Amino acid sequence: MNGASWEDRTDRRARVRGCLLGGAIGDALGNPVEFLSLAGIRRAHGEHGVRGPIADDEGVVGRITDDTQMTLFTAEALIRAHSRAAAKGIGGAETGIVRNAYLRWLDTQNHPAPPVRGGDDQVRTGWLRRQPWLYARRAPGNACLTGLATGHVPEPVDRLGAPGPVNTGSKGCGTVMRSAPFGLVARDAEEGFRLAYWCAQITHGHPTGGYAAGALAAVVTHLLEGDSMAGAVLRAMELLGRHPGHEETTAALRAAVELAADGRPTAEKVETLGAGWVAEEALAIAVYCALALPDADQVGGALLLSVNHSGDSDSTGAICGNLVGARHGDVHLPSSWLVATEGRGVIAEVADDLCLEFAHAVDWPDDRYPMC
Repeated sequence: MNGASWEDRTDRRARVRGCLLGGAIGDALGNPVEFLSLAGIRRAHGEHGVRGPIADDEGVVGRITDDTQMTLFTAEALIRAHSRAAAKGIGGAETGIVRNAYLRWLDTQNHPAPPVRGGDDQVRTGWLRRQPWLYARRAPGNACLTGLATGHVPEPVDRLGAPGPVNTGSKGCGTVMRSAPFGLVARDAEEGFRLAYWCAQITHGHPTGGYAAGALAAVVTHLLEGDSMAGAVLRAMELLGRHPGHEETTAALRAAVELAADGRPTAEKVETLGAGWVAEEALAIAVYCALALPDADQVGGALLLSVNHSGDSDSTGAICGNLVGARHGDVHLPSSWLVATEGRGVIAEVADDLCLEFAHAVDWPDDRYPMC
């Protein structure tokens, strides 16, 4: 990355921004209809369902949810971990640092405002946790909340495919909706896949939850390398297929790929893939929408397709936004939707910091990205 041309760096920055901002747009689009059936969405918003940002139950347009919140804390953790490794020559602590970041996210769910600045607390807190708009409880997943209470830090030597000790039977979409940043910073798809898998097990023990997270990270890595959406998905599936117990996630992705080749995309076709409450279904729905409408001028259509269904609309919207944003960059995100999205300035700043850190290993001020 250090030797990359200006054009390469600019393209990468646009894709990283696109991934995080696209995820936030999809999250905000799906948030107001998350718990509605497709029939309910159509009754409330017309035959075609949601056609752009709409107000939530409190009359606010563009609110993000825990999906975007946790994605930002994942990105923050990866910046801290890389900075620590560069400064101290100590790597391999990513899973512990990611868990610490999720504990800071948990504080935003349990407290009304950021901590008082000053002294050691300021250093431990860092910049992201001081953002007041993140202190909002937006239907966080139960496994994410209970999993963090256990104190489990997965070891990177753990065998993939074995159930983890935390929430052993849980494969909720809380693993995959937060995992795009692993693919943004990985040296290759295998590294992103494995790190996303291990960090999923901080809160969810079912292997499928980890594999779906890993597959998303792998797709994102391939997209940043310049692959088409179809090529990135197929390469990620090939990687996924090397690991024991991959079949459930592979079957969901195969169904999405086959469905995308089956004519005009519809909400009814989306619903054949599930509701998105579990990891492999959420990933499959997002992948289907991104494959069915793959062009740069179809980004808005893909995002709308990903939220107009009965199920976890904000998570499927967020994951689809991660994918189409990483493929096409931030310039192709619908500008009026982006303007309406909560926290867009901070999200863009985190994306830029991520690019800067992994290009140059920045010596960040202690109150911005502490090395812990």
